[in-house]
Amino acid sequence: LPPPGRRRRCGERMRSPLPAGGGAVGRGCAPPSRPPAALWGGGRPAPALAAGGSGRMGVTCVSQIPAVEGKSVQQAVEMLTKKLEVLGAVKQGTFCVDCETYHAGPTVTIPGQPAKFMYMMHNTEYPLSCFALFENGPCLVADTNFDTLMIKLKGFFQNAKSNKIESRGPRYQYGDFLVKVGTVTMGPSVRGISVEVEYSPCIVSSDCWNLMMEFMQSFMGNHTPGTPSVFSSKHDGIYTPTDTAIQYMELFNKIRKQQQAPVSSTR
Repeated sequence: LPPPGRRRRCGERMRSPLPAGGGAVGRGCAPPSRPPAALWGGGRPAPALAAGGSGRMGVTCVSQIPAVEGKSVQQAVEMLTKKLEVLGAVKQGTFCVDCETYHAGPTVTIPGQPAKFMYMMHNTEYPLSCFALFENGPCLVADTNFDTLMIKLKGFFQNAKSNKIESRGPRYQYGDFLVKVGTVTMGPSVRGISVEVEYSPCIVSSDCWNLMMEFMQSFMGNHTPGTPSVFSSKHDGIYTPTDTAIQYMELFNKIRKQQQAPVSSTR
């Protein structure tokens, strides 16, 4: 990887230097809004993504890291974060994404069809918002009072409390990349490790995916994920926070369905 201190365009390989003057920014990419010192840690870390449900989010990839043989989940997380720190990433607090499952009641489910599920998700990057998702269906973004509304809709949707799942862990900033390494838990049981990588200046996945892939390979190695399915379903190509919520929903459902025993019984 090139050393900190130099900014790159969307779609440009990580080893390619920018022309003098910064070069043109690509389609769907934000122009530099911070001085190079802030971008690449030259004296102070780059500021974190603004929270509060502003709707602004760069292209993001959410994936799962398999368990490391002979290592606990905590040890595997520490190995991953150590690689980020060696690269020069700066720790900036923690994050949490949680998801509760609601079963559709008989008044909502069509006879003869499988039961429907709604997933209520919260993300600390958006503390004033919650995401309500249907599998293979629409995604509703509402304020946090929507949780209270669900209590009044218990005749239509029942909360499956035992299925609550969350990913929690540290967040790191490396230039324009925001990385979150989470320990996924269901109740007291540890189920796996999630990795979220965001490239903040760009909102068009096709413009920056190669750049993101190369960055992820630098610390994920053979576990670097393929292209998220949500990218191919975008008609306009513009990435939004709901796309991140969908990726977490798919990841959590995959982990729920895994038949293997929990990796650990403690966090």
